[in-house]
Formats: sequence, C-alpha cells, structure tokens
Amino acid sequence: MNICLFTQEEIKKPLPIQDERAEHIIKILHKKVGETFTAGIIDGKAGTAKIQSIGESITFTFEPITDGKTLFPLIMIVGFPRPIQLKRLLRDVAALGLSEIHLTGTELGEKSYMQSKLVEDGNAQKMLLDGTVQAASTHIPKLFLHKNLNECLHYIQNNEDYAKSQKITLDNVNPDCSLSSVFTKSEKIDSVIAAIGSERGWTDSERNLFSVNDFTKCGMGQRIMRTETAVTVAGSIILDRMGFLN
Repeated sequence: MNICLFTQEEIKKPLPIQDERAEHIIKILHKKVGETFTAGIIDGKAGTAKIQSIGESITFTFEPITDGKTLFPLIMIVGFPRPIQLKRLLRDVAALGLSEIHLTGTELGEKSYMQSKLVEDGNAQKMLLDGTVQAASTHIPKLFLHKNLNECLHYIQNNEDYAKSQKITLDNVNPDCSLSSVFTKSEKIDSVIAAIGSERGWTDSERNLFSVNDFTKCGMGQRIMRTETAVTVAGSIILDRMGFLN
C-alpha cells in the first residue's frame, strides 16, 4: 500500500482501528503518534497525513500537496477475459494510469465470462483501487461494460470526448503496421483508444467494424499473448510513444 486513500468524507473523520488501512499504518508502517504517512482523497489531492492519536481509532490531520498523479489520456477497449484474468488486468491498467477501460463481449469470447459477478459485488472496483494504490495515485480509471463490440464502438463514436482520439486495434492476423511504428515523432497525440480482443481474437466482421470506425490495425510481433499481458504491453508501448514514461 503506497498510499492510503480516503473518500472526501472519510478524510475528515477518525479511522477505525479495525479498518485495513489502520492495520497497515500500525502493523506494516509501524507509525506512531506524531508521525506521518502518505494519504490522498479518491479522485482528488494527495498529501501527508499526521497522526494525532491512536486508540479505538486513528485521528489524523491531512495536508494536500499534489494533484495525486492524474490519469493518462489512454482508453482501452478489451474483449471480456476470464474472471481470474480480469482481476489482474484491472489492477494493472489502474497502476499504468489508463483513464478508461471498456469491457466488451466479442463474437469469439466465452459468453459465460460476461456473467461474472465481479462488477456487481464490487471486486472490479476493488482491483482498480488496488492498482491505484500501487501507483501511489488518487485517481481511479472509469470502467464501462458493453454487450458487444458494435454497442461499444457506437458509444465511442457518439461521444464528443473521443472525437480527437487516435484509434488503434491490436490484430496479430493481418496488421497494417507495428504498434511501435504507428506514431510519428512530430505528431501531437491528444488521446488514444486501443482495442484488444479476448482470448480467440477478433472475427472478420469485427475487423470490418473497426475499419469503418477508423481504427488502424497494429501488431506486436508474431507471439500470441494472453489478453491481460497484451493490455499491459500495448499500454506501456503507447504511453511511451505518447511521452508519458519519460
């Protein structure tokens, strides 16, 4: 836990000693009265918390200092993976700093995966929170769910927030270029939308959907990766080309 995150309401109240954040502060960080720890407000400022007392709860004061590492303008569309992969994927995209992840059903994807209770029971949000804490950030990526790719792309195309985004889809069957070469050094990139398929990849009809929606087909070599691995690798390459990993 590289930062203790609180809601706007929690930051003003004592932290119950049974709370996992309190246990981390005392048992892992070994903090005492008068000492400080890194804290932040979810989707707000990060800063320093100073412990005032420790009893049945921890009382502390909070001084906001930074913007909390705002998210990068990279949006990922991902074919719904296995639930166990999804947990790791959500944690990793949050740690990378992606601003949005759109999970979508695909023609070749296993339909039962979309019946997962990860989102309903709060585990998806917990994974995003875990990744955010790992990155010592305060900003959590937004999560969207779509029944199929057509619904997902319709949402993207009809939202003005994505109008200036460069659109890419990963395709190891018939790519037009490599992912690393799709960006030019002189090009100013406002934001990127990158799509990665589920385990069995895209169908020809889905490739056609990407084509009519102005997505460029890109490859990452001949090896076939798991969806979660491809998301992390592609996200890292794109963020580097956008200049955010300098």
